[in-house]
Amino acid sequence: MASTSRTRTGRGRGRGGRGDGSSSLPPPPSTLPLIIEEFFIVIYEDPLVKKALPKKFADYLDGQEPAKVYLRAADCGPRLWTVEVLFDGQGRMYLDKGWENFAIAHGVDFGCFVHFKYEGDDVLTVKVFDGTMCRKYYYSDDEDTDDESDDDVKPCIHPL
Repeated sequence: MASTSRTRTGRGRGRGGRGDGSSSLPPPPSTLPLIIEEFFIVIYEDPLVKKALPKKFADYLDGQEPAKVYLRAADCGPRLWTVEVLFDGQGRMYLDKGWENFAIAHGVDFGCFVHFKYEGDDVLTVKVFDGTMCRKYYYSDDEDTDDESDDDVKPCIHPL
């Protein structure tokens, strides 16, 4: 009986309903455009071998399938690391040649979480979190010198 009285009071219009048949709810997820600009991977296996990226991100690229991407360590200056990309024909995308160099330079190891943010133009900004869920920070060793050209940008180095 209590549920009947609730319906009679007009409170049964549903969440966000205005009582006029319209709704202030967002459209269902299947009708929204697919926007994947951030994702992460967890390093469970050898951190230096090719890494699979989420299938949803590969789907987001919608057949564009770049031959390479450019990784930029967040808060680490303008240095871009060129990494070749492989597609397996089944919708999976992998970071391949060049990933090992990036991983070594940024201390990617077993148990790390690697966060990616797609910036467009095949550029991914990367943040590395260690096994304690704390972010690893880096600095560029050319921060204090203004006489170097952009062509001489050095990789970021993990502080001691």
